[in-house]
Amino acid sequence: MDGGGDDGVGDARDDASLTIGAFAARARLSAKALRLYDRLGLLVPARVDEVSGYRYYRAGQTEQARLVALLRQLDMPLARVAEVVHADGDRAAGLLDAYWSAVETRVAGQRTLAEYLRGRLSGRGSEVYEKFVVETVDVPERVVLSETRHTLADELSPWIGASLGRLEEAAGDCGGVTAAPFVVYHAEVSMESDGPAESCVPVADAAAARRWSEERGRTWQTRVRVEPARRLAYTRITKAQVAHPQILAAFEAVEEWIAARGLTVAGPCREVYFADWEAAGPEDPVCDVAFPVE
Repeated sequence: MDGGGDDGVGDARDDASLTIGAFAARARLSAKALRLYDRLGLLVPARVDEVSGYRYYRAGQTEQARLVALLRQLDMPLARVAEVVHADGDRAAGLLDAYWSAVETRVAGQRTLAEYLRGRLSGRGSEVYEKFVVETVDVPERVVLSETRHTLADELSPWIGASLGRLEEAAGDCGGVTAAPFVVYHAEVSMESDGPAESCVPVADAAAARRWSEERGRTWQTRVRVEPARRLAYTRITKAQVAHPQILAAFEAVEEWIAARGLTVAGPCREVYFADWEAAGPEDPVCDVAFPVE
């Protein structure tokens, strides 16, 4: 426990043993922040008096303290700050680069979302929908290997890639893949709602798929089910449009098209991935956004 002397300025001449108040002044941080950084292991005092509990710092710790403060000005979470602070020079720089790249990606997405919302709020939403061509297609009954997960939006894309990869690999023991993989959204996936979402890969051999699921599918909670024949209303989008908010506009465009023609949505929406994602460029078609209709 810190006493009143813990917050004092102390003897600034004693650089080997600065009180928390003196060190806070040097580092341009508050004593409260230093206590928090100590608890989290970000910046541990040089020593703590066993009797009084006072924290003492070395003058040489000032640079690390200022580094922590600067990283926090980037809105870096404290756990990520700890990783950077405890890494060596090259690795620390790499961790910073990775964090900032993610920030720029997020901000770019938010900027696009703001522009999209501005159009909706100003009554120009129909202009956004007009660029999507909606058609229908009849798909037959299919046996699918599937994997279901509750996931928030920030974890969705990595999970889709990983789960479809696992299912496509398993399909090799089930007669092979017979149609494009797809992801079904049984409920909304956002930063507040976790679905669930279901990755599906159509396979040729139902009996082999069931055997595979019973023997090896438990690790990822893989199951086999029959996807009934359906008529889908869909629009085809590019790799760039798969990102938010463009994909939201695609879903809404299909819903608008369905309502305008007096049709009824007959099941959960889905994304059908028919192209090689890694090989595709930003303007290459990769995905159909679809709703079952009747």
